Amino acid sequence: MHVFTSITANYLPKARVLAHSLKKFHPEAKFHLVLSDEVPATLKQEPAPFDSIITINELPIRDREAWIFKHTLVELCTAVKGFAFQEIVKRHKAAKVFYFDPDMVIMSRLDHLLEKLDQSSVLLTPHQTQPETNLEAIVDNEICSLKHGVYNLGFLAIRTSPEGLRFINWWADRLAEFCYDDIPGGIFTDQRWVDLAPGFFEDIGIVRHPGCNVATWNLTHRTATGSLKEGIKMNGIPLIFYHFSGFDSGAQEAMLKKYGSSSPVLFELRDWYIAECEKFGQTDQGKIPCAYNLFDNKVPIAKHHRVLYRKRKDLQNAFKNPFATAEKNSSYYNWYVANVENGSGTDSEEHNLMNLQQQVKDLRQELSLIRKNWLRWRISRTYSKLVKHFRKQPGTAAPVTNEGR
Repeated sequence: MHVFTSITANYLPKARVLAHSLKKFHPEAKFHLVLSDEVPATLKQEPAPFDSIITINELPIRDREAWIFKHTLVELCTAVKGFAFQEIVKRHKAAKVFYFDPDMVIMSRLDHLLEKLDQSSVLLTPHQTQPETNLEAIVDNEICSLKHGVYNLGFLAIRTSPEGLRFINWWADRLAEFCYDDIPGGIFTDQRWVDLAPGFFEDIGIVRHPGCNVATWNLTHRTATGSLKEGIKMNGIPLIFYHFSGFDSGAQEAMLKKYGSSSPVLFELRDWYIAECEKFGQTDQGKIPCAYNLFDNKVPIAKHHRVLYRKRKDLQNAFKNPFATAEKNSSYYNWYVANVENGSGTDSEEHNLMNLQQQVKDLRQELSLIRKNWLRWRISRTYSKLVKHFRKQPGTAAPVTNEGR
């Protein structure tokens, strides 16, 4: 069994947690790290628990610098997944290959998936396996899946049968050209493409096991019981793997509080995950800047830099390596400054609009943080007043809260 994940360097702590969780239950498995970044010194010194490291420079990508530049970091880590499947099959003659997002953990053996893969060439996990029953959950979960994709491509498994290879080759071709976060344009990175797969391929297996790819978007119909020590069960069946999607943005915590209140063990699991990531260097390594997020003059690359280059063949033909800035008259960066930032016309207007949209997004995040901190202050202040009040009452204990769970 061969397993891989795809990251930039700042996701190394999470990838280590994932790899260690796999090795706990499947020490025989080979875990491959696909890295779309420079290899950090810490990884060179201590590659374990990864059995191999495949960098983006080792993948068969045409016009590599231009191709990388077209993608945001999230788009990049998903766009390489098809190439990575092909490369692992080529290098290792692998019969079964599994992909897991780096923000997942394996919680028990994968025997159910291995057995199901004996019967199907491709395994997919839907975001939801049961219809929602209230309007708010329909909006949060079902409509969200209609935007982003029916199947969550944080997990994908293939058997290298002729049909499995046909699927991977088709998917890799689509990702090579169209792996972008463009919901209005009908695509969302690697996911929306796979909505077509059950119609295109005969041998697709849909995994509905309640313990597979558990995440906040399917907790309305899945209740967790048990403990970290004895094992967690979902609807009475062992949890196989859990997905902490939205962890860094804060969305995972917010949606867990909204839909996971009947499963307190999932809050314990979240605390354990935070501690495990920290053990593997989250505080320091989680801040490593990606090499592909900067021009070679160290100026940050904005999304509009990428989108404009992606849309215009004339720019791609003129600037084969858009990261390079040394040659003033043949540099995409200098062309952009002169014609877009300091120019006029459609491209300049679009640039200003995207900058405004980003400022609004940043402002919303700041307001959300202010609101959260204000609520914590109000809770703390109210609690302090209650404590003082009860202390004045002889023979009365101060109240206890679960603040900060």
